[in-house]
This record gives sequence, structure tokens and C-alpha cells, in this order.
Amino acid sequence: MSQPEHFDVLILGSGQGGKLLAWHLARSGRRVAVVERRWVGGACPAVACLPSKNELWSAKVAHLAGEAGRFGTITGPVSVDMAKVRRRKRDMVDREIAFHLNAYRESGAELIMGSGRFVAAKTLEVALNDGGTRLLAGDQVFVNVGSHAAIPDVPGVAAARPMTHIEVLELDTLPAHLIVLGGGYVGIEMAQAYRRFGSQVTVIEPGPQLLGREDPDVAIEMQRILEGEGIRVLLGAQPTEVHGWSGQEVGVTLRSAAGEQRVDGSDLLVAVGRIPNTAGIGLGQAGVELDGRGFIRVNDRLQTTAAGVWALGECAGSPQFTHVSVDDFRIIRDNLAGGARSTGDRLIPYVAFTDPPLARVGLSEGEAKRQGIAARVARLPMAAVLRTAATDETQGFLKVLVGDDDRILGFTMIGAEAGEVMAAVQTAMLAGLPFPKLRDAVITHLTFAEGLGPLFGAIPAR
Repeated sequence: MSQPEHFDVLILGSGQGGKLLAWHLARSGRRVAVVERRWVGGACPAVACLPSKNELWSAKVAHLAGEAGRFGTITGPVSVDMAKVRRRKRDMVDREIAFHLNAYRESGAELIMGSGRFVAAKTLEVALNDGGTRLLAGDQVFVNVGSHAAIPDVPGVAAARPMTHIEVLELDTLPAHLIVLGGGYVGIEMAQAYRRFGSQVTVIEPGPQLLGREDPDVAIEMQRILEGEGIRVLLGAQPTEVHGWSGQEVGVTLRSAAGEQRVDGSDLLVAVGRIPNTAGIGLGQAGVELDGRGFIRVNDRLQTTAAGVWALGECAGSPQFTHVSVDDFRIIRDNLAGGARSTGDRLIPYVAFTDPPLARVGLSEGEAKRQGIAARVARLPMAAVLRTAATDETQGFLKVLVGDDDRILGFTMIGAEAGEVMAAVQTAMLAGLPFPKLRDAVITHLTFAEGLGPLFGAIPAR
């Protein structure tokens, strides 16, 4: 083996946590190299979070334009130009790429575009995208390689060339009939968006409900919202075979309690989960162990089984949200400076950006029951939130769980501005406030957060 180039810090993958760590350590005077296979800045600004929310907003505008007459604005026929939808999204991605390249230049971290694999402890061989190879070694090594969309093991799926979230965001024409395999968060976001753009949409979910991690009342309400917009939802439907090609003609044969049926459409989107990008990158050569699902084994300080090697983000089994990867960065940053931070005490919120959105932080009812935690539950329909009398955004509800000590255990909301309202509850949970503090708070009228008063006022007495 030739002599490797030496760096103080070597980072494989430029996802959210990895790039923040690179910029921070480089600004601190360390010699830092980041190896990125494809997307400057990682998947979030290029093909995931930001691009999807960009197109979801375009879909919301299309929906509001179609509903404008209900609010007194008279318009003509509404149509969607998918080429312009894609152009708007691409323009945003171009701005993000420019931002990231400038951040690398200003920090002094070196961005190396190529595919890296470990060939020895703390040593990477990089096949450069523009040809040639480089051999790199680091005193400290961080792995931030993310994950990719899983393709289900169903006969004919791979041959049908289905879309994942990446390809569906590159469409410049409207699918006549989009079939979505998977009723999770990504699947229902894209299903609603393309229905609003004008496609016929069918969602196929093998499980008994949409959003399998949520309480049944949440799943039922979300299904009601989607079906109210004309989306066909098939539950308990196991795909057994796929025929044809996505983008032309594609069919999915299903088996359910009602028997066998076939759904025919024009395009197929697969949204059934994620697989870590840990295969084929030589982690064994580096002494880095994986768990049974292919995620990198880490402790609560994100240290791997190899000395001087850390992992962060989705490949380390962290919850698959950009904001969690940011916190992974903060944990590593602080611990490198002598801190003692841990992943074990995090309160992680999330939002599904449907319209209305679904937001949750803390325990669901089902999780509390499975863990044997006693909880008092209150529920408030969105129609009881006074703001909705002005906006007509009455779909959904708020739900809260409170423990015997009056502290908030969990909060779920389907409704307008759910993520923003949830942040207020999350803050109270982080502060350990008893629920009467929110119940009796003076919250601005007319806001959606004002609904927290009557919600917490409905908590049953001990």
C-alpha cells in the first residue's frame, strides 16, 4: 500500500451531521477532509427533505387555487405545469449546492467527490468521480453515509424500474395513475402531493393501518383526510407480483383477506423503508462492527467498536431525521471538547408534512400501554380550536398524555401548523413543567396554539 495522505479528521459522507462537524473542526484549525460520493451537502438539501417540501408546497398552492372559490376568490380552470414545479425545486437545490460549496471554502475543509472504502484502520481509498484514486488516513474518523430506499422483495418489482423518493421528485410530467407501495410518512406525503397535482393515486399498505407507528385514531384520521381528497387506500394488501414498467404501464397483484386483485397504473413509487449505506465500504477492514440490520454499532456517545472512529446519522441507527443528525453532531462536538453528552436522554420530535401535517413528540398511547406507563389522555378536535372558525382548517385533532406527576408524556397533533404547536409542548416537556402551566398560560388569540388551553383543560383528574 502506498503512503496515504494524512489528515487530522477524515469524514466519510457529507450528510447534515458530517458536514457540520467538518466545518466546525476545520474552523478550529484542524486539517479536515470530507469524502462525498454524490450529493454536495448530503441527501437532505439535494434529494430528500428540502426538495420534497418544496414540491409539497407547490402541491398545496395547486390545491388552494382549486379551492379558491370557497373563500370568495373566483378563478378559472386550474392546471399544473410539472416542468415548472421541477424547475422551482431544482433552482432551490442549485442555491443549496452553492451555499455548501461556499461553506467548505470558508471553513477550510476539503471536499473530495468520490466513492470511499476502508482498506485499513482509519484509512480510506477513494475512487474519484473525475478519475483516479486517493489514499487518505485520519487521526479521527467519522462515518456519516446515510441510507437509501429499500426495494421490497416482490417478484417483478426491480424489473418494473420503480421510482423512489429521488425519482418522483424529478418528474416533469404528471402520472396518470400513481401507485404508491407503502403507507408510511414518505408514501402518504407523495400520494397527497401528486393527487393535488392531478394524478389518480392508489396507496397500497400491507399492514392493518397507515402510519404503522402511530395510534389507530391517528391512522384513521389520516386515512379519512387522504380518501377525502380522492386517494384510494388499500390496507392489509400484500403485493405478490408486479407487471410492466413504471412510467408506461404497471400493475400490482395483491393478496388480502378479500382475495386477490390487481391494481393497474402508469407509475410506481416504492416507499417501504430505508437501508443503511454500510455495505461494500470496508467497515470490517476498519474494525467497525454492524448490528443485525446493517447499522453501525455505536455507544451512547456515538463511538464505534474501532478506537478513534465515530458514526452519526442514519447509518448509526439514529432516528432518520435531519434534526437528529444535527444533534449527533452536537454530541460529538461537545464530547470532543471534554463533555459527557449522550444520545440516551433525547426528546425527539417529528412531523409528516401532509396537509394538514402530523406532529408528535414523546409517547403515543400505544407506547405508554406497552411500557406499562399510566397516563391520562385528553383529546381535542381541531374544530374546537377557535382559529379554525376563521380558516376552515378543521381536519384533525390534538391529543396529549400526562403522567401521575402532572408532567407531559407525549403530544400528537394532526392539524394546521401542527409542527409549530408541538414545539411549544416540547419546550414544556424539556423544562419538566406540569401541564397546568400550559393549561393556564395566556396564549395569543387567534392562534392554533391557543387550542392547548382547552386541550390541557380536558385532562382527567387523578
